[in-house]
Amino acid sequence: MVFLIALPLCLGIAGASGCPPIAGIYTAIAGGIIATLLSNSQLTIKGPAAGLIVIVLGCVADCTTFAKDAGLSEGDAALAAYKMMLAVAVISGLMQIAFGALKGGVLGDFFPSSAVHGLLASIGVIIMAKQLPVAFGVPKEFLMDAHGHSFEPLDLIMHLPTALTHFNPLIAVIGITGLIIMFGMPSFFPKLAKRVPAQLIVLIATIPLALFVLHVPFPGAADYTYSAFGGSFTLAAKKHLVNVPLDAVQTLGTRALDLTRMVVFPDFSILKQVFAWKWIALFAIIGSLESLLSSKAVDTLDPLKRKTDLNRDLLAVGVANTVVAFLGGIPMIAEIVRSRANIDNGAKSKFSNMFHGMFLLAAVAFIPTLLNLIPLAALAAMLVFTGSRLAHPREFAHVYHIGREQVVVFVATIIGVLATDLLVGIFIGMGVKLLIHFMHGMPMTSLFRPFLNIEQIDDKTCRIAAGKSAVFSNWLLFRSQIYQYGLLQDKNVIVDLSETILVDHTTMEKLHELSRDFESKGLTLQVIGLDQHLNPSQHPQGTRIRSQPVTHAH
Repeated sequence: MVFLIALPLCLGIAGASGCPPIAGIYTAIAGGIIATLLSNSQLTIKGPAAGLIVIVLGCVADCTTFAKDAGLSEGDAALAAYKMMLAVAVISGLMQIAFGALKGGVLGDFFPSSAVHGLLASIGVIIMAKQLPVAFGVPKEFLMDAHGHSFEPLDLIMHLPTALTHFNPLIAVIGITGLIIMFGMPSFFPKLAKRVPAQLIVLIATIPLALFVLHVPFPGAADYTYSAFGGSFTLAAKKHLVNVPLDAVQTLGTRALDLTRMVVFPDFSILKQVFAWKWIALFAIIGSLESLLSSKAVDTLDPLKRKTDLNRDLLAVGVANTVVAFLGGIPMIAEIVRSRANIDNGAKSKFSNMFHGMFLLAAVAFIPTLLNLIPLAALAAMLVFTGSRLAHPREFAHVYHIGREQVVVFVATIIGVLATDLLVGIFIGMGVKLLIHFMHGMPMTSLFRPFLNIEQIDDKTCRIAAGKSAVFSNWLLFRSQIYQYGLLQDKNVIVDLSETILVDHTTMEKLHELSRDFESKGLTLQVIGLDQHLNPSQHPQGTRIRSQPVTHAH
């Protein structure tokens, strides 16, 4: 079942990332086989993810510009940019291996929750803005500025209404059909949606629609031109269907794919350019962050409550990313949507991820022609739906319920990402978060230090009292002490926050998550000392601000 969901999404994500669609299949195969062998994560599905589209596409765009400036033609520049991106992915994969080896699994705990939600929401907005024109068959020239460069996210959003007026009517029929199925099935046929993936229904509906009703030609056939609404439109297989590198085949399933013809190797010369290292940092940091967050989320869904070794999982993803980038694949993470489907369909062990990869390998090897019949507009519709899930209004509502100050950080991160890039955007969100903390009285001295006092109450319990402030920027030290004196020694822990001026939402949320780790070992993590703190939002994990001066700070 997961294989059926993954197949179109892998093709769509790779295509939306500016890479050959087959690159996404490579990634899922490597994630299913290599990562499974190295990680102890039992239920996560590794593969390309919508959350990385913006990063990979941005890297490919920069590399394309660099290649064109070097004098390459449009086609040669596209291939060169793809190879350069692979080199970036190889180095970022090595960085992920280093993160895992150096216990970098705590990276997911460093960033404030509201900024991370803002980052994911902004990615969703960009995906929708990029893929809606594809779903409606809008020619690329209407998505470029006067210099022939693709619009930046904010400009694209502003020009989107105008661009959509240049839709290709018959392609739009395919895209709209896909959108209706993707958005309609969960709402109107929830029981069916749980049994049959909406993505599969989209393929069943749109492949014959594209090939027969709309007269979109088979691969290798001549372009088809038609008139509608007073204009002339062209339907071309190379533009509107998935294009797996394969000689034209007129009948289905009569030729297996020669995988050796499709391997593309990285071009490491790009590493001499400064801009490449920005993308290496983005691939490594954002990719690792998203993967860690997904793995932690999947652990909470595991019926057997098994825990993933995040350091080992990060190392496994890094190894798989490094290997697959050498062969032409795009970066992977632990992917939450497919992982949830994996659990819902009764998966019990990590071999479900391996079988998912092996089924994809079989599909590419034995039915490549069928892949070439999938309309890109249908894949775009799936990605628009995925983007809408990331930027769903309920995300805004969720953040608002936690606290108004979280909304400020959330929105600042979104605007920062749309106006600059992902890395700058999330640091803007973190900067706004710190500014709010200083306005609430956080001392500069506790920016990275939680000022802890540790007391052994008895053989089974210790008390950890925090002073000044307990916030996201000093959480890693706070967390390490809770682990050292609690979980590692099989002791109960009482966290006393009575002498803090400020306890932010991230710390409250992480303490709540840690309490589940204690419970899984038959221990308790108790939080006390918040009676004198205000909770403006009334949310259980909302920010706490002391209402009276602290008389005995550490």
